[in-house]
Amino acid sequence: MTQTDIHNCDVLVIGSGAAGLTLALSLANAARVTVLSKGTLTSGSTWHAQGGIAAVLDTEDSIESHVADTLAAGGGLCHPDVVEFTVKNSKAAIDWLVDLGVDFTRSEGSEEFHLTREGGHSHRRIIHSADATGKAVHTTLLEKAQSNPNITLLEHMIALDLIRQPDPQSRKLRCVGAYVFNRNLDKVECFTAKAVILATGGASKVYLYSSNPDSASGDGIAMAWRAGCRVANMEFNQFHPTCLYHPSAKSFLITEALRGEGAILKLPGGERFMPKFHELAELAPRDVVARAIDHEMKRLGSQFVHLDISHKPKEFIIQHFPTVYENCLKYGIDICTQPIPVVPAAHYTCGGVVVNTNGETDLKNLYAIGETSFTGLHGANRMASNSLLECIVFAQSAAQTILTTLPDTAPPAAPKSWDESRVTDSDEDVVISHNWDELRRFMWDYVGIVRTHKRLERAKHRIELLQQEIHEYYSNYKVSSDLIELRNLAMVAELIIRSAMQRKESRGLHYSLDYPDTSNLAIDTILVPGNFADQNIVVSH
Repeated sequence: MTQTDIHNCDVLVIGSGAAGLTLALSLANAARVTVLSKGTLTSGSTWHAQGGIAAVLDTEDSIESHVADTLAAGGGLCHPDVVEFTVKNSKAAIDWLVDLGVDFTRSEGSEEFHLTREGGHSHRRIIHSADATGKAVHTTLLEKAQSNPNITLLEHMIALDLIRQPDPQSRKLRCVGAYVFNRNLDKVECFTAKAVILATGGASKVYLYSSNPDSASGDGIAMAWRAGCRVANMEFNQFHPTCLYHPSAKSFLITEALRGEGAILKLPGGERFMPKFHELAELAPRDVVARAIDHEMKRLGSQFVHLDISHKPKEFIIQHFPTVYENCLKYGIDICTQPIPVVPAAHYTCGGVVVNTNGETDLKNLYAIGETSFTGLHGANRMASNSLLECIVFAQSAAQTILTTLPDTAPPAAPKSWDESRVTDSDEDVVISHNWDELRRFMWDYVGIVRTHKRLERAKHRIELLQQEIHEYYSNYKVSSDLIELRNLAMVAELIIRSAMQRKESRGLHYSLDYPDTSNLAIDTILVPGNFADQNIVVSH
Protein backbone atom coordinates (compact mmCIF):
# COMPACT_ATOMS: atom_id res chain seq x y z
CA MET A 1 0.00 0.00 0.00
CA THR A 2 1.41 3.39 -1.02
CA GLN A 3 1.69 5.98 1.75
CA THR A 4 -0.88 8.73 1.21
CA ASP A 5 0.25 12.36 1.44
CA ILE A 6 -1.22 13.95 4.58
CA HIS A 7 -1.97 17.67 4.95
CA ASN A 8 -2.87 19.09 8.37
CA CYS A 9 -4.84 22.23 9.24
CA ASP A 10 -7.14 23.47 12.01
CA VAL A 11 -10.25 23.78 9.84
CA LEU A 12 -10.98 22.09 6.50
CA VAL A 13 -13.60 23.77 4.31
CA ILE A 14 -14.82 21.69 1.37
CA GLY A 15 -16.28 24.20 -1.07
CA SER A 16 -15.23 27.69 -2.15
CA GLY A 17 -18.55 29.49 -2.63
CA ALA A 18 -20.16 32.19 -0.49
CA ALA A 19 -20.74 29.87 2.48
CA GLY A 20 -17.25 28.34 2.51
CA LEU A 21 -15.38 31.62 2.03
CA THR A 22 -17.50 33.45 4.62
CA LEU A 23 -16.71 30.78 7.19
CA ALA A 24 -12.99 30.80 6.30
CA LEU A 25 -12.79 34.58 6.69
CA SER A 26 -14.71 34.43 9.96
CA LEU A 27 -12.17 31.97 11.41
CA ALA A 28 -8.92 33.16 9.86
CA ASN A 29 -7.84 35.32 12.80
CA ALA A 30 -7.85 32.31 15.11
CA ALA A 31 -7.17 29.23 12.97
CA ARG A 32 -5.32 27.84 9.97
CA VAL A 33 -8.00 27.23 7.36
CA THR A 34 -7.71 25.19 4.16
CA VAL A 35 -10.39 25.69 1.49
CA LEU A 36 -10.80 23.07 -1.23
CA SER A 37 -12.43 23.83 -4.58
CA LYS A 38 -13.32 20.92 -6.89
CA GLY A 39 -12.75 23.13 -9.94
CA THR A 40 -11.45 26.65 -10.23
CA LEU A 41 -12.22 28.98 -7.35
CA THR A 42 -14.90 30.68 -9.46
CA SER A 43 -16.59 27.59 -10.88
CA GLY A 44 -19.30 27.16 -8.24
CA SER A 45 -22.91 28.33 -8.07
CA THR A 46 -22.22 31.55 -6.13
CA TRP A 47 -20.28 33.06 -9.01
CA HIS A 48 -23.26 32.50 -11.34
CA ALA A 49 -25.99 33.78 -8.99
CA GLN A 50 -27.77 36.70 -10.66
CA GLY A 51 -30.61 37.83 -8.40
CA GLY A 52 -29.57 39.18 -5.03
CA ILE A 53 -29.82 38.81 -1.26
CA ALA A 54 -33.09 39.19 0.66
CA ALA A 55 -32.77 41.37 3.77
CA VAL A 56 -34.84 43.83 5.79
CA LEU A 57 -33.18 47.13 4.83
CA ASP A 58 -36.08 49.47 4.03
CA THR A 59 -37.95 51.42 6.70
CA GLU A 60 -41.28 50.35 5.20
CA ASP A 61 -40.28 46.67 5.45
CA SER A 62 -40.12 44.61 8.65
CA ILE A 63 -38.68 41.42 10.06
CA GLU A 64 -42.22 40.18 10.61
CA SER A 65 -43.09 40.71 6.95
CA HIS A 66 -39.98 38.92 5.65
CA VAL A 67 -40.65 36.04 8.04
CA ALA A 68 -44.32 35.84 6.98
CA ASP A 69 -43.40 35.84 3.26
CA THR A 70 -40.84 33.07 3.78
CA LEU A 71 -43.30 30.94 5.75
CA ALA A 72 -45.97 31.41 3.07
CA ALA A 73 -43.62 30.42 0.25
CA GLY A 74 -42.39 27.39 2.21
CA GLY A 75 -45.71 25.59 2.07
CA GLY A 76 -46.05 25.05 5.82
CA LEU A 77 -42.70 23.26 6.23
CA CYS A 78 -40.40 26.14 7.18
CA HIS A 79 -39.18 26.03 10.77
CA PRO A 80 -40.43 29.37 12.19
CA ASP A 81 -37.61 29.71 14.72
CA VAL A 82 -34.99 29.20 12.00
CA VAL A 83 -36.71 31.66 9.65
CA GLU A 84 -36.80 34.28 12.41
CA PHE A 85 -33.14 33.62 13.30
CA THR A 86 -32.09 34.07 9.68
CA VAL A 87 -34.12 37.20 8.99
CA LYS A 88 -33.08 38.87 12.25
CA ASN A 89 -29.46 38.44 11.18
CA SER A 90 -30.04 39.63 7.61
CA LYS A 91 -29.07 43.28 8.06
CA ALA A 92 -25.90 42.35 9.97
CA ALA A 93 -24.95 39.97 7.14
CA ILE A 94 -25.41 42.72 4.53
CA ASP A 95 -23.50 45.24 6.67
CA TRP A 96 -20.60 42.76 6.87
CA LEU A 97 -20.54 42.37 3.09
CA VAL A 98 -20.71 46.13 2.56
CA ASP A 99 -17.84 46.61 5.02
CA LEU A 100 -15.81 44.06 3.05
CA GLY A 101 -16.37 46.18 -0.06
CA VAL A 102 -19.11 44.41 -2.03
CA ASP A 103 -20.32 46.88 -4.68
CA PHE A 104 -24.10 46.73 -4.40
CA THR A 105 -26.17 48.78 -6.84
CA ARG A 106 -27.30 52.21 -5.63
CA SER A 107 -30.52 53.97 -6.61
CA GLU A 108 -30.06 56.47 -9.42
CA GLY A 109 -28.80 59.80 -8.08
CA SER A 110 -28.69 58.49 -4.51
CA GLU A 111 -26.37 56.80 -2.05
CA GLU A 112 -29.21 54.52 -0.97
CA PHE A 113 -29.04 50.90 -2.12
CA HIS A 114 -31.45 49.94 -4.87
CA LEU A 115 -33.83 47.23 -3.69
CA THR A 116 -35.78 45.07 -6.10
CA ARG A 117 -38.65 42.66 -5.58
CA GLU A 118 -38.89 39.00 -6.53
CA GLY A 119 -41.49 36.23 -6.41
CA GLY A 120 -43.10 35.65 -3.01
CA HIS A 121 -41.86 38.92 -1.49
CA SER A 122 -44.38 41.53 -0.40
CA HIS A 123 -41.77 44.32 -0.32
CA ARG A 124 -38.73 45.45 -2.25
CA ARG A 125 -36.01 43.87 -0.12
CA ILE A 126 -33.57 42.30 -2.60
CA ILE A 127 -30.20 44.06 -2.47
CA HIS A 128 -28.18 43.31 -5.57
CA SER A 129 -25.24 44.21 -7.77
CA ALA A 130 -26.98 44.78 -11.12
CA ASP A 131 -27.84 41.22 -12.23
CA ALA A 132 -24.55 39.65 -11.20
CA THR A 133 -24.78 39.69 -7.41
CA GLY A 134 -23.10 36.34 -6.90
CA LYS A 135 -20.08 37.42 -8.92
CA ALA A 136 -19.77 40.66 -6.95
CA VAL A 137 -20.04 38.91 -3.58
CA HIS A 138 -17.74 36.06 -4.54
CA THR A 139 -15.10 38.36 -6.05
CA THR A 140 -14.88 40.37 -2.83
CA LEU A 141 -14.82 37.29 -0.56
CA LEU A 142 -12.17 35.65 -2.73
CA GLU A 143 -9.94 38.73 -2.77
CA LYS A 144 -10.07 38.91 1.03
CA ALA A 145 -9.36 35.19 1.38
CA GLN A 146 -6.45 35.24 -1.07
CA SER A 147 -4.79 38.05 0.87
CA ASN A 148 -5.17 36.33 4.26
CA PRO A 149 -2.04 34.37 5.29
CA ASN A 150 -4.07 31.96 7.46
CA ILE A 151 -6.22 30.79 4.54
CA THR A 152 -4.93 28.25 2.00
CA LEU A 153 -6.99 27.98 -1.19
CA LEU A 154 -6.55 24.86 -3.33
CA GLU A 155 -8.13 24.30 -6.75
CA HIS A 156 -9.09 21.08 -8.57
CA MET A 157 -9.46 19.05 -5.36
CA ILE A 158 -12.53 16.82 -5.17
CA ALA A 159 -13.38 15.20 -1.85
CA LEU A 160 -13.99 11.44 -1.90
CA ASP A 161 -15.09 10.53 1.60
CA LEU A 162 -14.95 11.82 5.14
CA ILE A 163 -12.55 10.36 7.69
CA ARG A 164 -13.97 9.30 11.06
CA GLN A 165 -12.14 8.37 14.25
CA PRO A 166 -13.22 7.69 17.85
CA ASP A 167 -13.30 10.85 19.94
CA PRO A 168 -10.73 10.56 22.79
CA GLN A 169 -13.26 11.88 25.31
CA SER A 170 -16.58 10.26 24.38
CA ARG A 171 -15.28 7.37 22.21
CA LYS A 172 -18.10 8.22 19.79
CA LEU A 173 -17.08 8.82 16.19
CA ARG A 174 -15.99 12.27 15.12
CA CYS A 175 -14.98 13.73 11.76
CA VAL A 176 -11.26 14.42 11.42
CA GLY A 177 -10.80 15.13 7.72
CA ALA A 178 -11.35 13.80 4.22
CA TYR A 179 -9.74 11.76 1.48
CA VAL A 180 -9.37 14.07 -1.51
CA PHE A 181 -8.63 13.36 -5.16
CA ASN A 182 -6.00 15.83 -6.33
CA ARG A 183 -6.96 16.38 -9.95
CA ASN A 184 -3.71 18.25 -10.61
CA LEU A 185 -1.57 15.24 -9.64
CA ASP A 186 -4.10 12.48 -10.42
CA LYS A 187 -3.82 10.93 -6.96
CA VAL A 188 -5.65 10.66 -3.64
CA GLU A 189 -4.39 12.71 -0.70
CA CYS A 190 -5.50 13.05 2.90
CA PHE A 191 -6.49 16.27 4.69
CA THR A 192 -6.94 16.24 8.48
CA ALA A 193 -8.49 18.93 10.68
CA LYS A 194 -10.15 19.55 14.04
CA ALA A 195 -13.29 20.75 12.27
CA VAL A 196 -14.59 19.90 8.79
CA ILE A 197 -17.16 21.98 6.92
CA LEU A 198 -19.22 20.79 3.97
CA ALA A 199 -20.03 23.77 1.73
CA THR A 200 -20.24 21.91 -1.57
CA GLY A 201 -23.53 23.34 -2.84
CA GLY A 202 -26.53 21.40 -4.08
CA ALA A 203 -27.32 18.50 -6.37
CA SER A 204 -29.20 19.95 -9.34
CA LYS A 205 -26.93 18.15 -11.82
CA VAL A 206 -28.90 15.03 -10.99
CA TYR A 207 -31.38 16.39 -13.55
CA LEU A 208 -30.97 16.62 -17.32
CA TYR A 209 -31.75 20.35 -17.45
CA SER A 210 -30.21 22.54 -14.77
CA SER A 211 -29.28 26.16 -14.23
CA ASN A 212 -26.32 25.06 -12.10
CA PRO A 213 -22.68 24.59 -13.09
CA ASP A 214 -21.43 21.02 -13.58
CA SER A 215 -19.98 21.00 -10.05
CA ALA A 216 -23.45 20.74 -8.42
CA SER A 217 -23.30 16.96 -8.01
CA GLY A 218 -24.39 16.63 -4.37
CA ASP A 219 -20.92 15.67 -3.09
CA GLY A 220 -21.36 16.98 0.46
CA ILE A 221 -24.80 15.44 0.91
CA ALA A 222 -23.57 12.03 -0.32
CA MET A 223 -20.43 12.11 1.83
CA ALA A 224 -22.36 13.09 4.96
CA TRP A 225 -24.91 10.32 4.33
CA ARG A 226 -22.15 7.73 3.94
CA ALA A 227 -20.61 9.03 7.18
CA GLY A 228 -23.85 8.42 9.11
CA CYS A 229 -25.64 11.80 9.01
CA ARG A 230 -29.35 12.25 8.50
CA VAL A 231 -30.69 14.08 5.45
CA ALA A 232 -34.06 15.77 5.15
CA ASN A 233 -36.62 16.88 2.56
CA MET A 234 -34.67 15.72 -0.48
CA GLU A 235 -37.90 15.49 -2.48
CA PHE A 236 -38.05 19.29 -2.70
CA ASN A 237 -35.99 20.22 -5.74
CA GLN A 238 -36.67 23.73 -6.92
CA PHE A 239 -36.99 24.21 -10.65
CA HIS A 240 -36.21 27.74 -11.72
CA PRO A 241 -39.07 28.74 -14.03
CA THR A 242 -36.96 30.63 -16.54
CA CYS A 243 -33.77 29.33 -18.08
CA LEU A 244 -32.83 30.37 -21.60
CA TYR A 245 -34.02 27.87 -24.20
CA HIS A 246 -31.50 27.79 -27.04
CA PRO A 247 -29.64 24.83 -28.59
CA SER A 248 -26.26 26.53 -28.07
CA ALA A 249 -26.90 27.89 -24.56
CA LYS A 250 -25.87 25.81 -21.57
CA SER A 251 -27.51 26.42 -18.20
CA PHE A 252 -28.04 30.17 -18.58
CA LEU A 253 -30.55 31.36 -16.01
CA ILE A 254 -32.85 34.31 -16.69
CA THR A 255 -33.02 36.01 -13.31
CA GLU A 256 -36.33 36.24 -11.47
CA ALA A 257 -35.65 39.94 -11.06
CA LEU A 258 -36.91 40.44 -14.65
CA ARG A 259 -40.36 39.40 -13.49
CA GLY A 260 -39.85 41.56 -10.41
CA GLU A 261 -39.41 44.53 -12.73
CA GLY A 262 -42.43 43.76 -14.90
CA ALA A 263 -41.49 41.00 -17.36
CA ILE A 264 -44.51 38.98 -18.54
CA LEU A 265 -44.75 35.27 -19.33
CA LYS A 266 -46.48 34.53 -22.61
CA LEU A 267 -47.39 31.53 -24.72
CA PRO A 268 -45.62 31.22 -28.08
CA GLY A 269 -48.69 32.84 -29.64
CA GLY A 270 -48.34 35.91 -27.42
CA GLU A 271 -51.09 35.21 -24.84
CA ARG A 272 -50.30 35.94 -21.18
CA PHE A 273 -51.14 32.94 -18.96
CA MET A 274 -49.96 33.40 -15.36
CA PRO A 275 -53.00 35.34 -14.05
CA LYS A 276 -55.17 32.23 -14.43
CA PHE A 277 -52.81 30.22 -12.20
CA HIS A 278 -52.17 32.63 -9.31
CA GLU A 279 -53.32 36.02 -8.05
CA LEU A 280 -49.70 37.24 -8.02
CA ALA A 281 -49.29 36.17 -11.65
CA GLU A 282 -45.59 36.35 -12.63
CA LEU A 283 -44.65 37.15 -9.01
CA ALA A 284 -46.13 33.93 -7.65
CA PRO A 285 -43.77 31.55 -5.79
CA ARG A 286 -41.36 29.67 -8.03
CA ASP A 287 -43.05 26.29 -7.69
CA VAL A 288 -46.34 27.75 -8.92
CA VAL A 289 -44.68 29.47 -11.88
CA ALA A 290 -42.64 26.40 -12.83
CA ARG A 291 -45.70 24.11 -12.74
CA ALA A 292 -47.73 26.61 -14.75
CA ILE A 293 -45.07 26.74 -17.47
CA ASP A 294 -44.74 22.94 -17.42
CA HIS A 295 -48.53 22.61 -17.73
CA GLU A 296 -48.76 24.99 -20.68
CA MET A 297 -45.79 23.41 -22.48
CA LYS A 298 -47.33 19.93 -22.16
CA ARG A 299 -50.80 21.17 -23.10
CA LEU A 300 -49.51 22.81 -26.27
CA GLY A 301 -46.69 20.39 -27.02
CA SER A 302 -44.34 23.36 -26.95
CA GLN A 303 -40.66 23.19 -26.02
CA PHE A 304 -40.67 26.63 -24.38
CA VAL A 305 -42.70 29.72 -23.45
CA HIS A 306 -41.73 33.38 -23.74
CA LEU A 307 -40.61 35.89 -21.10
CA ASP A 308 -41.13 39.43 -22.37
CA ILE A 309 -39.71 42.65 -20.90
CA SER A 310 -39.51 44.49 -24.22
CA HIS A 311 -42.27 46.90 -23.14
CA LYS A 312 -39.79 48.55 -20.74
CA PRO A 313 -37.44 51.33 -21.92
CA LYS A 314 -34.21 50.08 -23.49
CA GLU A 315 -32.08 52.15 -21.12
CA PHE A 316 -33.84 50.64 -18.11
CA ILE A 317 -33.34 47.08 -19.36
CA ILE A 318 -29.64 47.49 -20.14
CA GLN A 319 -28.96 49.30 -16.85
CA HIS A 320 -30.71 46.72 -14.65
CA PHE A 321 -29.99 43.54 -16.60
CA PRO A 322 -26.66 43.93 -18.43
CA THR A 323 -25.68 40.27 -17.98
CA VAL A 324 -28.96 38.92 -19.35
CA TYR A 325 -28.93 41.46 -22.19
CA GLU A 326 -25.38 40.67 -23.27
CA ASN A 327 -25.74 36.89 -23.00
CA CYS A 328 -29.02 36.77 -24.90
CA LEU A 329 -27.54 39.01 -27.58
CA LYS A 330 -24.84 36.36 -28.14
CA TYR A 331 -27.61 34.02 -29.26
CA GLY A 332 -29.30 36.58 -31.49
CA ILE A 333 -31.98 37.61 -28.98
CA ASP A 334 -32.37 41.33 -28.27
CA ILE A 335 -34.43 41.39 -25.06
CA CYS A 336 -35.19 45.09 -25.62
CA THR A 337 -37.25 44.22 -28.70
CA GLN A 338 -37.88 40.46 -28.50
CA PRO A 339 -39.31 37.98 -25.97
CA ILE A 340 -36.91 35.42 -24.47
CA PRO A 341 -37.63 31.70 -25.02
CA VAL A 342 -37.48 30.06 -21.57
CA VAL A 343 -37.94 26.63 -19.98
CA PRO A 344 -37.89 25.45 -16.33
CA ALA A 345 -34.66 23.81 -15.11
CA ALA A 346 -33.47 22.24 -11.86
CA HIS A 347 -32.10 25.08 -9.78
CA TYR A 348 -31.92 24.54 -6.03
CA THR A 349 -31.82 21.65 -3.55
CA CYS A 350 -34.09 22.64 -0.66
CA GLY A 351 -33.25 19.53 1.37
CA GLY A 352 -29.84 18.43 2.56
CA VAL A 353 -27.79 17.40 5.57
CA VAL A 354 -29.68 17.96 8.82
CA VAL A 355 -28.05 20.71 10.92
CA ASN A 356 -28.92 23.05 13.77
CA THR A 357 -28.57 26.84 13.69
CA ASN A 358 -24.84 26.43 14.36
CA GLY A 359 -24.41 24.28 11.25
CA GLU A 360 -23.64 21.17 13.33
CA THR A 361 -24.47 17.76 11.82
CA ASP A 362 -25.06 14.42 13.55
CA LEU A 363 -21.31 13.69 13.38
CA LYS A 364 -19.15 15.54 15.88
CA ASN A 365 -16.86 18.21 14.39
CA LEU A 366 -18.64 18.01 11.01
CA TYR A 367 -20.59 21.04 9.85
CA ALA A 368 -22.72 21.68 6.77
CA ILE A 369 -23.63 25.15 5.49
CA GLY A 370 -25.27 26.67 2.43
CA GLU A 371 -27.17 24.59 -0.09
CA THR A 372 -25.57 21.37 1.23
CA SER A 373 -27.46 21.75 4.49
CA PHE A 374 -31.04 21.41 5.67
CA THR A 375 -31.63 24.17 8.20
CA GLY A 376 -35.43 24.36 8.02
CA LEU A 377 -35.33 27.82 6.38
CA HIS A 378 -36.71 26.92 2.96
CA GLY A 379 -39.45 24.42 3.78
CA ALA A 380 -41.19 22.97 0.73
CA ASN A 381 -40.15 25.83 -1.54
CA ARG A 382 -37.25 28.28 -1.23
CA MET A 383 -38.25 31.90 -1.54
CA ALA A 384 -36.17 33.90 -4.00
CA SER A 385 -32.86 35.35 -2.74
CA ASN A 386 -33.02 33.72 0.69
CA SER A 387 -30.22 31.32 -0.27
CA LEU A 388 -27.24 33.69 -0.33
CA LEU A 389 -28.56 35.11 2.93
CA GLU A 390 -28.57 31.60 4.43
CA CYS A 391 -24.97 31.10 3.29
CA ILE A 392 -23.71 34.19 5.10
CA VAL A 393 -25.81 33.89 8.27
CA PHE A 394 -25.16 30.20 8.91
CA ALA A 395 -21.48 30.37 7.97
CA GLN A 396 -20.97 33.09 10.58
CA SER A 397 -23.02 31.16 13.15
CA ALA A 398 -20.99 27.98 12.53
CA ALA A 399 -17.78 29.97 12.80
CA GLN A 400 -18.74 31.22 16.27
CA THR A 401 -19.35 27.65 17.45
CA ILE A 402 -16.08 26.40 15.95
CA LEU A 403 -14.15 29.24 17.63
CA THR A 404 -15.43 28.13 21.04
CA THR A 405 -14.83 24.39 20.54
CA LEU A 406 -11.53 24.43 18.62
CA PRO A 407 -9.20 25.01 21.62
CA ASP A 408 -10.52 21.92 23.42
CA THR A 409 -10.59 19.65 20.37
CA ALA A 410 -7.88 16.98 20.34
CA PRO A 411 -5.85 16.75 17.13
CA PRO A 412 -6.63 13.78 14.86
CA ALA A 413 -4.60 10.59 14.92
CA ALA A 414 -2.78 9.62 11.73
CA PRO A 415 -5.42 8.32 9.27
CA LYS A 416 -5.18 5.15 7.22
CA SER A 417 -3.64 5.48 3.78
CA TRP A 418 -5.89 5.32 0.73
CA ASP A 419 -5.68 1.76 -0.63
CA GLU A 420 -5.28 1.52 -4.42
CA SER A 421 -3.23 -1.67 -4.35
CA ARG A 422 -5.95 -3.79 -6.01
CA VAL A 423 -7.42 -1.38 -8.54
CA THR A 424 -6.55 -0.88 -12.19
CA ASP A 425 -6.89 1.88 -14.76
CA SER A 426 -10.20 1.74 -16.58
CA ASP A 427 -10.32 1.40 -20.34
CA GLU A 428 -14.12 1.77 -20.39
CA ASP A 429 -14.77 5.36 -19.37
CA VAL A 430 -17.67 5.34 -21.81
CA VAL A 431 -19.56 3.38 -19.14
CA ILE A 432 -19.32 6.35 -16.77
CA SER A 433 -20.54 8.72 -19.47
CA HIS A 434 -23.46 6.46 -20.37
CA ASN A 435 -24.51 5.97 -16.73
CA TRP A 436 -24.29 9.73 -16.07
CA ASP A 437 -26.59 10.43 -19.03
CA GLU A 438 -29.03 7.66 -18.13
CA LEU A 439 -29.29 8.84 -14.53
CA ARG A 440 -30.03 12.45 -15.40
CA ARG A 441 -32.58 11.49 -18.07
CA PHE A 442 -34.70 9.17 -15.92
CA MET A 443 -34.57 11.63 -13.01
CA TRP A 444 -35.90 14.33 -15.37
CA ASP A 445 -38.59 12.06 -16.81
CA TYR A 446 -39.74 10.32 -13.61
CA VAL A 447 -38.81 12.57 -10.67
CA GLY A 448 -39.29 16.01 -12.22
CA ILE A 449 -41.73 18.88 -11.72
CA VAL A 450 -44.80 16.59 -11.74
CA ARG A 451 -44.58 13.05 -10.31
CA THR A 452 -46.61 9.85 -10.01
CA HIS A 453 -46.11 6.74 -7.89
CA LYS A 454 -45.57 4.66 -11.01
CA ARG A 455 -42.84 7.02 -12.27
CA LEU A 456 -41.12 6.94 -8.90
CA GLU A 457 -41.22 3.13 -8.86
CA ARG A 458 -39.55 3.07 -12.25
CA ALA A 459 -36.89 5.49 -11.08
CA LYS A 460 -36.28 3.41 -7.93
CA HIS A 461 -35.76 0.27 -9.99
CA ARG A 462 -33.32 2.00 -12.32
CA ILE A 463 -31.30 3.63 -9.56
CA GLU A 464 -30.88 0.28 -7.78
CA LEU A 465 -29.42 -1.29 -10.94
CA LEU A 466 -27.23 1.73 -11.55
CA GLN A 467 -25.93 1.70 -7.98
CA GLN A 468 -24.79 -1.91 -8.43
CA GLU A 469 -22.87 -1.04 -11.59
CA ILE A 470 -21.27 2.00 -10.01
CA HIS A 471 -20.24 0.07 -6.88
CA GLU A 472 -18.58 -2.59 -8.99
CA TYR A 473 -16.81 0.02 -11.09
CA TYR A 474 -15.71 2.03 -8.02
CA SER A 475 -14.32 -1.08 -6.33
CA ASN A 476 -12.18 -2.21 -9.24
CA TYR A 477 -10.84 0.89 -10.97
CA LYS A 478 -8.82 3.96 -10.04
CA VAL A 479 -10.98 6.91 -9.11
CA SER A 480 -11.52 9.82 -11.46
CA SER A 481 -13.46 13.07 -11.18
CA ASP A 482 -16.30 11.74 -13.34
CA LEU A 483 -16.56 8.50 -11.35
CA ILE A 484 -16.60 10.37 -8.01
CA GLU A 485 -19.37 12.68 -9.19
CA LEU A 486 -21.39 9.84 -10.72
CA ARG A 487 -21.17 7.90 -7.45
CA ASN A 488 -22.40 10.94 -5.50
CA LEU A 489 -25.16 11.79 -7.97
CA ALA A 490 -26.47 8.24 -7.84
CA MET A 491 -26.53 8.35 -4.04
CA VAL A 492 -28.36 11.67 -4.02
CA ALA A 493 -30.80 10.44 -6.70
CA GLU A 494 -31.68 7.49 -4.48
CA LEU A 495 -32.30 9.83 -1.53
CA ILE A 496 -34.54 12.06 -3.67
CA ILE A 497 -36.55 9.11 -5.02
CA ARG A 498 -37.09 7.49 -1.62
CA SER A 499 -38.01 10.80 -0.02
CA ALA A 500 -40.53 11.51 -2.80
CA MET A 501 -42.07 8.05 -2.38
CA GLN A 502 -42.68 8.72 1.30
CA ARG A 503 -44.57 11.97 0.74
CA LYS A 504 -48.19 10.99 0.10
CA GLU A 505 -49.40 14.51 -0.70
CA SER A 506 -48.61 17.47 -2.93
CA ARG A 507 -46.81 20.30 -1.19
CA GLY A 508 -44.57 23.05 -2.51
CA LEU A 509 -42.02 21.68 -4.95
CA HIS A 510 -43.31 18.10 -4.65
CA TYR A 511 -46.37 17.68 -6.84
CA SER A 512 -47.93 14.22 -7.30
CA LEU A 513 -50.80 13.45 -9.65
CA ASP A 514 -51.69 10.51 -7.38
CA TYR A 515 -51.86 12.70 -4.27
CA PRO A 516 -52.90 16.18 -5.50
CA ASP A 517 -54.14 17.43 -2.12
CA THR A 518 -52.05 18.87 0.71
CA SER A 519 -52.16 17.08 4.05
CA ASN A 520 -53.35 18.96 7.14
CA LEU A 521 -50.21 17.77 8.93
CA ALA A 522 -46.97 19.44 7.83
CA ILE A 523 -44.04 17.07 8.40
CA ASP A 524 -40.45 16.85 7.27
CA THR A 525 -39.12 13.74 5.56
CA ILE A 526 -36.09 12.59 7.54
CA LEU A 527 -33.93 9.76 6.17
CA VAL A 528 -31.65 7.95 8.60
CA PRO A 529 -28.59 5.98 7.43
CA GLY A 530 -29.00 2.23 7.81
CA ASN A 531 -31.81 0.02 6.61
CA PHE A 532 -34.03 1.96 4.23
CA ALA A 533 -36.95 -0.14 5.42
CA ASP A 534 -36.69 1.65 8.78
CA GLN A 535 -36.67 5.13 7.32
CA ASN A 536 -40.32 6.09 7.36
CA ILE A 537 -39.37 8.66 9.97
CA VAL A 538 -40.97 12.08 10.02
CA VAL A 539 -40.50 15.00 12.36
CA SER A 540 -43.24 17.51 13.07
CA HIS A 541 -42.38 21.00 14.24
